[in-house]
Amino acid sequence: MISNPTPQRALRGHMPQRPTPRAATTGEHHAQLAGRLTLRDRWLTRMLHEHKVLTTQQIVELCYPSMRAANHRLLDLFKWRVVDRFQPFVSSGTAPMHYVLDIAGSVALAYEDGLDPKQLGYRHEDAIGIAHSLRLAHTVGVNGFFTTLVALSRRPGARGQLTAWWSELRCGRLFGDMVRPDAYGRWREDGHRIEFFLEFDFGTEDLGKLAHKLHGYEKLATATGITTPVLVWLPTNRRETTARRAFVDALCQLDHPTLVPVATSTADIADIAGENNPTVPRWLPVAGSSSRRPGRLRLVELAQLWPQIDGPTTAPSSTAAQAQQAPAEPAAPDPLPPPLPTSRFRR
Repeated sequence: MISNPTPQRALRGHMPQRPTPRAATTGEHHAQLAGRLTLRDRWLTRMLHEHKVLTTQQIVELCYPSMRAANHRLLDLFKWRVVDRFQPFVSSGTAPMHYVLDIAGSVALAYEDGLDPKQLGYRHEDAIGIAHSLRLAHTVGVNGFFTTLVALSRRPGARGQLTAWWSELRCGRLFGDMVRPDAYGRWREDGHRIEFFLEFDFGTEDLGKLAHKLHGYEKLATATGITTPVLVWLPTNRRETTARRAFVDALCQLDHPTLVPVATSTADIADIAGENNPTVPRWLPVAGSSSRRPGRLRLVELAQLWPQIDGPTTAPSSTAAQAQQAPAEPAAPDPLPPPLPTSRFRR
């Protein structure tokens, strides 16, 4: 006797979609890719290798004119095993497609730099494994901060430009023995330039632990001779208020607090143009890292508040730090995409 028959409505669902056919990663396929991959495709493989995972919207902000154009090209790259993709589970609605580097893309990247693919340390299981990582949302959040800056840089007549973007892994390899920021960036606007480390807080990390990182940033500034601001992005105004008190206490314990300029911002600032635009007046310096106590400032105005950081120095990768970089590691990619071809038949 059937005690739990399948309801009729359950038999009326849509037919499952057929999986998209994908190429086998053979030598012949890698050879064919040589004539298929554009400069933008190759640049995107470098960005995925550097930053691990990007959503469709973030890829549009990076290098495509529209969502339609991005989806069309990303489907080709997926079929060719240049990129892989997944959709995380969400309790309501549909999550965006997330893209990671796939086998063919890593092989093309390695040989383009004259490396053996094994030297990249790439494993497909690790790349796609971020789909199950508890840090997925954090990584996507950090990357979204910078793709917004790239999108602003690509606007016609843009006043500012993102000139550097390093991932957490690259920062960790260079100076992880002192501090491990979530990312490093450099923004240039109106003749001023500001370099910064980003601490992206989701409200889950202990604030005492977050504030204690300032000791590591002081150690890094002392070792390199470069004063680099620390920008802290927080989820709510309430969290920001509590965090700022912790930062003030931590700065009071430093021997040289001026070596660690700190400014905070929050995702839910009211009455501000551009909710998640990092360049608008949303950054509030922390007392103790500055002698003045202004209101919220634009990103580039922090360089004027802290004149010691607006000098001719390069990135915080001093000669000693560069010497620690693995010789087989690809250089950090330019955060801005290569120019599109002038031909009318753009891909």
